[in-house]
Amino acid sequence: MLTIRFDRLGLAPGDKVLDVGAGFGRHVFECARRGADVIALDYAADEVFQTLSTLAAMTEAGELDGDRFQGVLRGDATKLPFADNSFDVVITSEVLEHIQDDVTAISEMVRVLKPNGRFAATVPAWMPEKINWMLSEEYHAPISEGGHVRIYSSTELSAKLRTAGLELHGSHRAHALHSPYWWLKCAVGPTNNDHPAVTKYREFLEWDIMTQPTSTKIADRVLSPALGKSIVFYGTKL
Repeated sequence: MLTIRFDRLGLAPGDKVLDVGAGFGRHVFECARRGADVIALDYAADEVFQTLSTLAAMTEAGELDGDRFQGVLRGDATKLPFADNSFDVVITSEVLEHIQDDVTAISEMVRVLKPNGRFAATVPAWMPEKINWMLSEEYHAPISEGGHVRIYSSTELSAKLRTAGLELHGSHRAHALHSPYWWLKCAVGPTNNDHPAVTKYREFLEWDIMTQPTSTKIADRVLSPALGKSIVFYGTKL
């Protein structure tokens, strides 16, 4: 499930890409498929390990060119271990809402981006996220591992991106059908994965991701401007 639209980002074969907070690698795998040279960085050791394992399996199956991966490593978004102007593209998806010092993290991402390099960031959209916070303190509590520490308005995030040295080229919402799933999760408890309603909705989302029927594609496109769980910003380094 991709949140960033790579055609809109202008990703091209041979681009050197850094994914900050790559998670289990969903975006870096797509970048590699499109011929980019990618580095995946995440703070969580288990997610780095899982990305490496998936990369090995996909390479062995002939689904990916393993040479496209320049590194999969653990690191801190506020202290990126790369020189200035190192990457053609930097992406970060559903990460900044977890970081206390998001201003420094954004500054670091822009620092390692080449002049005129392209940038994409996704965070939870304000309204769906606000409902999650109202339903569950556990969901957002900073003391819990993986908790969200802030709710971004479009104005706040766009201002922080511009202040860091990016010229923004637009935004969009994504994943409207995922918002009700998280409202259900927060209503019954974010860690209660066995609740019948949560289980049924998760099965629906898994079916949708695997089969990608036209009906749900249309529904997501129509509903995302209002209900999309994520908002995506695109920009270029000045």
